[in-house]
Amino acid sequence: MSGGPPAAASPAFGQADLSNCEREQIHLAASIQPHGALLLLREPELTVVQASANAAALLGGPVLGQPLGTLGGDAAARLAPLLAQPLDAIPAAIRCTAGRTAEPFDALVHRPAGGGVVLELERPGAAPDLSGRVERALAAILAAYSPRMLCEETARIFRDLAGYDRVMVYRFDEDGHGEVVAEQRRPDLEPYLGNRYPASDIPQIARRLYVRNRIRVLVDIGYVPVPLEPRLSPLSGADLDMSLCALRSISPLHVQYLKNMGVAATLVASLMVGGRLWGLVSCHHYAPRVVPFPVRAACELLAEAVGMRLAALESFVQAQAELSVRRLEQRMIEAIGRDGDWRGALFDPPQTLLHPLSATGAALLIEGQVLGAGEVPGTAELRDIAAWLDAQPRGLVARSALGQEEPRFAPLTPGIAGLLAVPVSEQAGEWLVWFRPEQVQTVIWGGDPFKPVIVGDDPTQLSPRRSFAQWHQVVEGTAERWTPTDLATARLIGETVTDVVLQFRAVRMLIALDQMEQVRRQVGASDQPAVVADAAGRVLLANAAFARLLPEGAAPARLEELLPHLAGREEAALRLQEVLRNGRSWRGEVALRRPGGDLPLLLRADPVFSAPDRVLGFVFLFTDLSDRKAAEAARRRFQEGIIEGQRLRAGPLESKSDLIFRTLLQAVVENAQLAALEITEGVEVSRIPAMLEEVRASAARAAQVLEGLIRHAAEESAPAGRREPG
Repeated sequence: MSGGPPAAASPAFGQADLSNCEREQIHLAASIQPHGALLLLREPELTVVQASANAAALLGGPVLGQPLGTLGGDAAARLAPLLAQPLDAIPAAIRCTAGRTAEPFDALVHRPAGGGVVLELERPGAAPDLSGRVERALAAILAAYSPRMLCEETARIFRDLAGYDRVMVYRFDEDGHGEVVAEQRRPDLEPYLGNRYPASDIPQIARRLYVRNRIRVLVDIGYVPVPLEPRLSPLSGADLDMSLCALRSISPLHVQYLKNMGVAATLVASLMVGGRLWGLVSCHHYAPRVVPFPVRAACELLAEAVGMRLAALESFVQAQAELSVRRLEQRMIEAIGRDGDWRGALFDPPQTLLHPLSATGAALLIEGQVLGAGEVPGTAELRDIAAWLDAQPRGLVARSALGQEEPRFAPLTPGIAGLLAVPVSEQAGEWLVWFRPEQVQTVIWGGDPFKPVIVGDDPTQLSPRRSFAQWHQVVEGTAERWTPTDLATARLIGETVTDVVLQFRAVRMLIALDQMEQVRRQVGASDQPAVVADAAGRVLLANAAFARLLPEGAAPARLEELLPHLAGREEAALRLQEVLRNGRSWRGEVALRRPGGDLPLLLRADPVFSAPDRVLGFVFLFTDLSDRKAAEAARRRFQEGIIEGQRLRAGPLESKSDLIFRTLLQAVVENAQLAALEITEGVEVSRIPAMLEEVRASAARAAQVLEGLIRHAAEESAPAGRREPG
């Protein structure tokens, strides 16, 4: 018997209502928009096994069961060279002729999940020379120095390029709600800038399709869908997966949604940042609008470039935050040597701790003491907060509506509504906490988010929201949300303070032997490998994290006994002798010999003084550099891959198109290189290889789209009789 209720069935395309639209199989539309035709071809003979019902009329005769080469034109010859490619992620574009009269068509080719080759045909429209406009647009994208400026430029670029009545840049927040952050429109249209729309307006299945198919067009809201014949693919026995189809029909629910807005045609481009759907460029027109393939391809290319630039700008903010944290760390270390304590440097001046997180107050709870700056709760309330934090899962804790989530803290509002906390040791009650005040705000929604559905003419039926009049919601009891950059900065400050706490307590261990057992537990509980030695090099304490680095039973009694475990032991021995002899700090890289390969480590050696020129001992901290080394290797591979990809595409100049392609490709490469440089600043090094791969893939995708666009333009400008297949 089943252990739970059966899973809810996913409604077929066109059978969903607002109670189950999240699961509507919109990629299995089994129909297309009528401005083109679709053929499903069986390989290798390229026989038509499924077609849109209008294909016969468009091509001048029956198509089902016919090899593509017998239908007229050069489509089969043009398609043949592409079949060696996977064609399962990005459709390939070609200009071909087809049908009994060999009419010209713009064609998109891809392989769907169920097998075969999908060929989509559209009659070509007049397209302007885009090379100069795309080059200027790429330059403007690269010149944008803030996300806001970039979004405004993006809206302007897309309206100029595609000519829609309204262009909006739409950003998703952490809860999936969307906000219009930039807009270009006809002067007579009502502005949507600043409007928010609930997450339910774009179901998750639609968002997943936006990740796969990054440019979508609706030509005429009043279209009559053209069915596929037969309904099921003969190759799979199931509905054709139309995820990558440009002609795919639009969900009837979404069509009704657009009709309720008065929109007649749309173009939507995805903005991808770090592998996630950051937002959309949404273009609305209030009359039917056909967009030629070259314009669509240019829009897709520019959306990829915008995504790369957004990633770079967001990482720059994080890099600036990391720089301020490093300065804070340096001040704390200097304070230990100067004053014998680090806590004063953490709060002097207070803005150095508050500003990076846009906080109005901060408090440190450590060793029974409470230190604060700015607007913070009283000592009793802070101890209560620390006890509550101890009960949470260990690690960073962030709340934007503390009083609402934990009613006992509600009296702290309005002064305190947001909380961000990081532990600074393994001991209970030791936390660094930032606070933000209540921020009463009026959120402008494009329609009432609490009434996303209405009863239609038939009381038993639900339909999309019909009213998009601005609806104002007053939000109280909440603070400004902590951003991902805030969380990363807090985590970095917490790690820095934790390291300083560990070092400081190690110092006190050497100074006060009666505290040895207490500090031994704290150093021992640290996840960072650490060794404490006296002035003669005798190991007083090596914690469990350090022991795990060495072979079993290899615990050293003296520092010299570490040398056989290090690669380049002569250099390591020289550095160790200098530390012991001169009593000076040293930081450098060492490599620990291990059966699976050397482990790169950063060694941080600091002397402990009881008086000037008198060394009591040393604290050695080891940091695993594997992720950093992997990141450096990833950077090298990225640069080599970018250069090699550019070299492979930069053949001899044979035409004006080659020159245009090389110029635009250089702009794409420069954008990618700048994005790669800025995106990896200030992030966790373990994330860098994946982030660089995202930039590389995005650049490759942009180059592929650009190559198809230029090839298409060259084919379009060449006399029909002189075009060569492929």
